[in-house]
Amino acid sequence: MFTGIVQSKAQVNSIRDQGQFRQLEIAVAPEHLLAVETGASIAINGCCLTVTGFEHQVTEERSLVRFDVIDETLRLTNLGALNVGNAVNFERSLTLGRELGGHIVSGHIQTTAVLAERIDSENNCRMYLTLEPKWLEYILPKGFVAVDGASLTVGEVTDEGFWLHLIPETLDLTILGDAVPGQKINIEADQQTVTIVETVKRVLQRSAANQ
Repeated sequence: MFTGIVQSKAQVNSIRDQGQFRQLEIAVAPEHLLAVETGASIAINGCCLTVTGFEHQVTEERSLVRFDVIDETLRLTNLGALNVGNAVNFERSLTLGRELGGHIVSGHIQTTAVLAERIDSENNCRMYLTLEPKWLEYILPKGFVAVDGASLTVGEVTDEGFWLHLIPETLDLTILGDAVPGQKINIEADQQTVTIVETVKRVLQRSAANQ
């Protein structure tokens, strides 16, 4: 489990494609890999990945951590589009007793959205993301959504997508600050919303079938 509060931006250090999966090596500041173990879960752009190896303090400013990413994950997320040198959002899994500042995020990406429009002003940034209709029913105004792993509040919702309103801190601390129109962005809808919507749909279907 994760909180959707991105702890750091990290960088793709190397990529190795091997058959049906890709090995990603991510460079991150050493303090973000304290007490890490093989098998631990880390969210990269909101996608829960399992640590397969790591190297502490390769330099004073960075450590390395490695993940194997299978073809299904590459298909459903934007991890397949990463190149060496790209920045990624980085979050360690939730620790018991730690403050929950965002919302519960599983790290299971459901789909990707496309950044269709970006409007920057002095102290605000508006982003309009388009999404397949079947996923939009889980995106509600003022509800939660994890966008490349960042827990954000949904703004206005349209028939084709939804708006986000980002503060400067979010733009500075996450890769969303560098997002450009046309870019694919990982989406995880709030699981409570998904559960409620699916439950209501089943109840209505049963009611209609019994009439």
